[in-house]
Amino acid sequence: MTKFLRSAPTVIKQIRSQLQRLLRWHESRQPIPRIAWAAGGSIIVSATGLTGCFWGIQQVGGLQTLELLIFDRLVQRQPDAGTDPRLLIVTITEPDINRYRWPLSDQIVAQTLQQLQTYQPKVIGLDLYRDIHNPPGTAALDAQLRAKNLIAITENASAIAAPSVVEAERVGFNDLTFDADGVLRRNLMFVAGKDQDYYSFALRLVLAYFKDDHLSLRYTPQTLQVGTATIVAIDPTSGGYQTADTRGYQVLLNYRRRQVAQTISLSQVLDGQVNPAWVRDKIVLIGTTAPSLKDRFYTPYSADQQNSFQMPGVVLHAQMTSQLLDMTTGQNSGFQFWSQGSEQLWLWTWTLIGGFLVWKLRHPLAFGLATLVCLFIIIGISWALFMYSIWIPIAEPILGLIAAVGLAMAHRLLYTTTRDPLTGLLNQSSVGRYLRRSLDHLSRYQPPVTLGVLFLSLDRFPLIAKSLGQTSSDRLLLQLISRWQRTLPRSARLARVSQDEFVIALRDPQKDAFTALAEQLQTALAQPFLIHQRSVAITASIGIALTQADHWHTAENLLRDAHTAMYRAKTLGTDHYQVFATGMLTEAVDQFTLENELRRGIVAQEFVLYYQPIVCLKSGIIVGFEALVRWQHPSQGFIPPLKFIPLAEETGLIIPLGQWIFQAACQQAHQWQRQFPEQNLMISINLSGRQFDQPGLIDQLARIIQETQICEARLKLEITESMVMGDVEAAIDIMLRLKALGCKLGMDDFGTGYSSLSQIRRLPIDTLKVDRSFVQKLGASQEDYEIARMIISLGHTLGMDVIAEGVETQTDAETLRSMGCEFGQGYFWAKPLPATEATERLRQQNQLITCNLSTSLLED
Repeated sequence: MTKFLRSAPTVIKQIRSQLQRLLRWHESRQPIPRIAWAAGGSIIVSATGLTGCFWGIQQVGGLQTLELLIFDRLVQRQPDAGTDPRLLIVTITEPDINRYRWPLSDQIVAQTLQQLQTYQPKVIGLDLYRDIHNPPGTAALDAQLRAKNLIAITENASAIAAPSVVEAERVGFNDLTFDADGVLRRNLMFVAGKDQDYYSFALRLVLAYFKDDHLSLRYTPQTLQVGTATIVAIDPTSGGYQTADTRGYQVLLNYRRRQVAQTISLSQVLDGQVNPAWVRDKIVLIGTTAPSLKDRFYTPYSADQQNSFQMPGVVLHAQMTSQLLDMTTGQNSGFQFWSQGSEQLWLWTWTLIGGFLVWKLRHPLAFGLATLVCLFIIIGISWALFMYSIWIPIAEPILGLIAAVGLAMAHRLLYTTTRDPLTGLLNQSSVGRYLRRSLDHLSRYQPPVTLGVLFLSLDRFPLIAKSLGQTSSDRLLLQLISRWQRTLPRSARLARVSQDEFVIALRDPQKDAFTALAEQLQTALAQPFLIHQRSVAITASIGIALTQADHWHTAENLLRDAHTAMYRAKTLGTDHYQVFATGMLTEAVDQFTLENELRRGIVAQEFVLYYQPIVCLKSGIIVGFEALVRWQHPSQGFIPPLKFIPLAEETGLIIPLGQWIFQAACQQAHQWQRQFPEQNLMISINLSGRQFDQPGLIDQLARIIQETQICEARLKLEITESMVMGDVEAAIDIMLRLKALGCKLGMDDFGTGYSSLSQIRRLPIDTLKVDRSFVQKLGASQEDYEIARMIISLGHTLGMDVIAEGVETQTDAETLRSMGCEFGQGYFWAKPLPATEATERLRQQNQLITCNLSTSLLED
């Protein structure tokens, strides 16, 4: 104690010295700016708030779909584990079904089992429902089913029983657990019931495989104990799951890639083409893989498969069996997951980092790179853990990082409120403000100057952007704008007002300067752009609106007038410009009025169908009609189709109008079928581009065909080249689905589009239609004559018949007939006719055919 009292003053002096030093450091350091405190508070509050927000979204399963999609990608990129040497799959393929018929007889199944048993398998799993006998061979099959190493299958959900001769201990269920998107990612192994327990087919196979080891199966509310292996069942929030239905004992299915085991066919077994070593001491699964039997399921591999998007059920059972074998032998413990607290901490950490990056890094390049690095770290850590069978949420921290970055950037939104994010150009509101200021100051200029607005629209840019992809289309825009900026005067203001539309505002005393500038801008686009070694040509339509000394102008009116002129330029084709004139606005108003009238006309059913005959060139007999729509306006009379059809396409009204056309044409065709059954008339109906792309087209047409009871084989749908050449693969899929309805397909106006021979031969087309532009010049143009002859020859080579439209003279008909063209259509025979006149033509033709037949019989 004495020693402590003696040293106390020294200790107190040292403490006092340290406190004084700390005080001097605090006084000498730079004060922390308030923005730093605001940044710190913003980072913590936004991170905590976002974590709570994402937790709420997680409770309702808001991110589960995205997490499962990422899970599928991770599964697809796992290294291939190779085939499982403990398994063999005997597949019933399409050739097997053609050879032995389906369902397989009891005799065939019995022979298969008997043949396999001679090779001494450890277990045979019969992944075939045999609850109903299929003689002959029932007794032989029952004898094979009594084998102690045979496991049969049942399905509780559909009440499909196992074969009656198989004991319950050798029966496993086939009930599978699918996620909301229909993908199988979980393995349901066991369900504990009040009266009895239920074993999955895969679990029964594994227990039978280890029968000699006397494996016991015990279970607790969360685990299955198979021998010495403990299998932990997943819960509704394991990994990326948020609201999964995990009743029973389920584990995440660890796929062994697509080729899980060696595979042989049923025919190989029955023909004795089996090496005994393939079967001896293995688990042999027998099941169907034939696509026609539809025993297939979606798996995480489905999204990246090209030919078969689904995995056969027997292969799925092999996947499950292989996983359980690994887990039972300790080779793989199954997927593991973080606790919810760890997942929340994982999310909160990345939202903190996202906010910190925005406040710390001001340079866009440094900020962008840092953000990318963070994203790669999240993905890299998640991928590395996934390789060790640990699944953690990935979408959640990525979205949290992005959301945190967005919140932290709120104070920098001044730039984005005045500029286009991609190009850095003025946006629409900014150019509007500039125009208003310029109009206010216009009267101050001496001599007077003209304020002009050029509205530029890139021709077919959405199609170009779709083919290039987002990144490449953005690069194209940047190169394009760079060219324009080198062309523009320094005083001009260039703005981007939509994805493919731009505005240039310019003051100049000479009005001719604006048209000259438009020409220079179009010339700047004459040289194609090079995007990833790919040449891309693009043009622009330009509308020009100018102020006039004796008129009062507003910024909105100038933009409207320039936009109207731009649309007039588009009607002239690509790469044109037009100066606004008063009549253009009147025309635009009329177009708007016509659109409203069109909507009303569709509701009021003011449309009628006319029918133009299609004639056999050899016999002169009418073989069908093309249905053509006409608008009988109550006050304006007949409105030409060329006036309202393009408008219906542009506004989307072609969808309800096209549905009515199809309904009315099918009703009329069915009426003709009953009136003239011996004539086998074909009815042709045109499909527009908007109709062809609508999602419910197939169902809609199928319903109308069923309602009108028209014979599908007498119905032909006509499409154009431009409708299918944008996305050929998608178009072929739609066309095949149309063909599946029983309809025929025709290609209208062939030769005027841009289809290539390599693509046209792939299309399931029945008829080519030679465009009238070639037919009407057969006698005057050798070039058109050769084109028509080539199209007819091409159609025949591809197994199609050919119709020539626009036939107006006897000479045209004879020339086409000499070329081998089967059918013709045109004013030479008839203009489009009302239904009554078309019916009368058919009646007269029927009488003439009957008369000729009678005369022929009398002469005989």
